[in-house]
Amino acid sequence: MIDGRLARGERARTAALDAAIVLATESGLDGLSFSQLAERLGVSKSGLFAHWRTKEELQLAAIEHAQDRYTRVVVLPALKEPRGLRRLWAMHERRLADVASGALPGGCFFCNAQFEFVARPGPVHDRLAEALQLWHVLLQRLINEAVELGELGPETDPEQLSFELNAHETAAIYESRLLPASRIYTFARTAALVRLRGLSPTPELLPEA
Repeated sequence: MIDGRLARGERARTAALDAAIVLATESGLDGLSFSQLAERLGVSKSGLFAHWRTKEELQLAAIEHAQDRYTRVVVLPALKEPRGLRRLWAMHERRLADVASGALPGGCFFCNAQFEFVARPGPVHDRLAEALQLWHVLLQRLINEAVELGELGPETDPEQLSFELNAHETAAIYESRLLPASRIYTFARTAALVRLRGLSPTPELLPEA
């Protein structure tokens, strides 16, 4: 009986966090409230308080859940590609595909929340900054691997290229919500492709277009 209750509690917590990250892309992470979440789930607020005591705890839990989702949907599939340039390109493609899928109404949980909390010091700001830094660390690791394999030129600056790839993706995320999305995704894809082709001695590893 105890194990069954724990399992049900964990399922309820996961369902609540699934709804929380969707709501955060609709109304903002700061706009995420127990009342709003309870209404979306059709449960009482008291049931949610069993998992999180404060709004900040809920926000931090939503960030962790969004990170887990991002790892599952974007990172792990891309890491199945061969090491080097193809894996780096897959990471870029997977992120754009996730945004384009419409799985999250606001396109990207992290971009929306990072813009929202950029000037708000505190634990939520710090956790969002950490998530962004971890993304750059991952991209730089993949860039370094591609350099080591000779698939990117030795002059490649991993920090600079990581910034550029993330910048293309971030611009696509917010512009696609306001302008024709298919064109914006094409621009972001083409910009990254041209940049990587220019740095690579083996551009045949990349798509033609």
